[in-house]
Amino acid sequence: MSSLALAALGSWRFDPPLTLAFALTAALYARGWRRVRGQHPGHFPTWRLAAFFGGLGIAYVAAASPLDAFAGLLLQVHMAQHLLLMGVAPPLLLLGAPAIPLLRGLPPGLAREVVGPIVAAPEVRRMGDILSHPLTGLLAMSAATWFWHAPGPYQRALVSPFWHGIEHLCFLAGGLLFWWPVVQPWPSHPRWPAWVLPLYLLAADVQNTALAAILVFSERVLYPIYSDAPRIAGGSALDDQVGAGLLMWVPMSLLYLVPAAVLTMRLLSPAGARRPEGRSAPGDPGRRLESLSRFDLLAVPGVGRWLRSLRVRRAAQGAMLLLAGVVVADGLLGPQMSPMNLAGVLPWTYWRGFTVVALLALGNLFCMVCPFTLPRELARRAGIGGLEWPKRLRSKWLAVALLLGFFALYEVGGVWDDPRATALLIGGYFAAAFAVDVLFRGASFCKWVCPIGQFHFVQSLVSPLEVAVRRPSACAGCATHDCLRGNERQRGCELELFLPRKASGLDCTLCLDCVRACPRDNIGLLAVTPGRELWRDPDRSSLGRLSQRLDIAVLALVLVFGALATAAAMVAPVTRRTAALALSLGLAEGWITGGGLLVATVALPVTALALTAAVARGRGAASAREVFCRLSLALVPLGLALWAAHFAFHLLAGWWSLSPVLRRFASDALGWRMGEPTWAMPPPLLSLASMLQIEVLMLDAGLLLALYAGWRVAAGSGRGAMAALLPWSLVALGLWAGGIWVFLQPMEMRGMVH
Repeated sequence: MSSLALAALGSWRFDPPLTLAFALTAALYARGWRRVRGQHPGHFPTWRLAAFFGGLGIAYVAAASPLDAFAGLLLQVHMAQHLLLMGVAPPLLLLGAPAIPLLRGLPPGLAREVVGPIVAAPEVRRMGDILSHPLTGLLAMSAATWFWHAPGPYQRALVSPFWHGIEHLCFLAGGLLFWWPVVQPWPSHPRWPAWVLPLYLLAADVQNTALAAILVFSERVLYPIYSDAPRIAGGSALDDQVGAGLLMWVPMSLLYLVPAAVLTMRLLSPAGARRPEGRSAPGDPGRRLESLSRFDLLAVPGVGRWLRSLRVRRAAQGAMLLLAGVVVADGLLGPQMSPMNLAGVLPWTYWRGFTVVALLALGNLFCMVCPFTLPRELARRAGIGGLEWPKRLRSKWLAVALLLGFFALYEVGGVWDDPRATALLIGGYFAAAFAVDVLFRGASFCKWVCPIGQFHFVQSLVSPLEVAVRRPSACAGCATHDCLRGNERQRGCELELFLPRKASGLDCTLCLDCVRACPRDNIGLLAVTPGRELWRDPDRSSLGRLSQRLDIAVLALVLVFGALATAAAMVAPVTRRTAALALSLGLAEGWITGGGLLVATVALPVTALALTAAVARGRGAASAREVFCRLSLALVPLGLALWAAHFAFHLLAGWWSLSPVLRRFASDALGWRMGEPTWAMPPPLLSLASMLQIEVLMLDAGLLLALYAGWRVAAGSGRGAMAALLPWSLVALGLWAGGIWVFLQPMEMRGMVH
């Protein structure tokens, strides 16, 4: 056994007062639990006794084990103490519902004559109401965390046993006050509505993330006492500080997010979660929202008229077409340094960021103003085209292949850093859209080919607005089906979506042709529960049941895992390892990057979800294919969160990058003098810590919605699907943890002059 291990085993601290206090508390609880169990067996099962003893044991380990002895040498060890005292021991103690057992465990005379009257006093009860309030718990935990991690108090506690004990007492007390509203130990009553608690936990996660980010990204040692301490585990004091920050960040975030997910599931789940598909329970949130008068963006004065207008749409498309032409021209003729060219800045920094913002706010807005469809309008007016799209290609497999090709162009080909390649890519898009739609009728390019469109279609499953029927009863008596077939004044839906059977934004380009064609004005841009269609499986117009569509499931997986893979390809540890592996194998880096992308976006997710579906089939699921398809789609919220966090980082960091490029373009191409461009970038729009908080908050929200969607899918699909929920949840947590790791790393500032 190593000398370090021997030193650790020999550093258990026997503190008689501390040990006596813990032993007395355990004895009082056990005595009281045995008494009240006889009177209230339903409130005090054996697991409460185990939870309370577990909480006591963990608190004792944190205070008296080798963790305490090594806390002065390693910040990571001290951080582990804090995590146990604030995040693990308190909820376990409260799960034991300790108030009544501890009171009943006292000698009867002491409880009746002394403690009882004190507890029943109005002043004490009022104080108890204040202390058990969620706002008090959040403030107490946050104050204890930030105060005792300030350099002065922190170092004072390390050198003073008295203040060290006070610090740990503050952590334990703050943790108990914080977790009280979450656990709500019997016989207490909630002070806030249940829907506030997930937000309460997210707020705690945000402040925890902020402090962890300070530790991780600080370029100096915040606690000088560790610089002078012996380095018993190797590495520098700064490395130790980064490790402590990561320990605070990831495990503590999980301690907040897992209960938040459980509470969200409990809050949103209907009374009958196992009802057959298509029958919503009376308490189902989607049904409640549908039964109310839903918000309709098209009914908003001014905005609705503007959105309905075909002239306004054509004007927006024309403006986008003009902008695309300018970008292509500058990409071909302008300077070939990406941060100085419109083709290097507008598509990769601004367009991507704003389209994701639009998806989160309104839905697939980009397709509404997409300029690529304008050439096909000209072809139609010329009377060209009319062929049917080949039946063998009526799936998303071609779009999946093109999407993988796009990822390869971006990462392997480095198109983001090549203005001329970007210009050719945009030109190729126009040529492909024109060629397909000149030959084939309908919107064949949008529905079966366009990889950008497929990205927006899938992500719109989480959008809060959807083109939908306002009053289903009004459609029941319609015989003309103008929304689908069109009429003499307006064509119908080119993507063959029949509105009464349409569900979600899949395949919907938000063109609003159906709105203009409906003679009853019965179609709107309505509010929906975000992600609702992820756990519903109706027979959809044009798409059928998504549980039978392997192509759509694989498309979703490619987009979800592609979000993580493309973000990871930009961080320093990955680029270094890619270069080292390429050198050792004697291959070009592009081959390593391309192979890694293929594994990360196809092989890994398909294998993981296939094994998950096999677990379901082995436990009696009717169809492993159905489980695979539906659980694949349930990951979409997490994928959108990864894309949004990634693109938001570039948008916030490079918010000023367009200004000098516009000045350069105005001077070079138009001869306008707008002053010399200043290529030195100002600071990001938000601080690095603030951007990190936004990214983590997005990932947290995506994880919660994905876990809820997966649970709803499993609950509605029988026992076999429920068996697959655990391995699927591990996949979701792995994606979330991978995203956290990626956003902790230094990232390439693409599209910016350094």
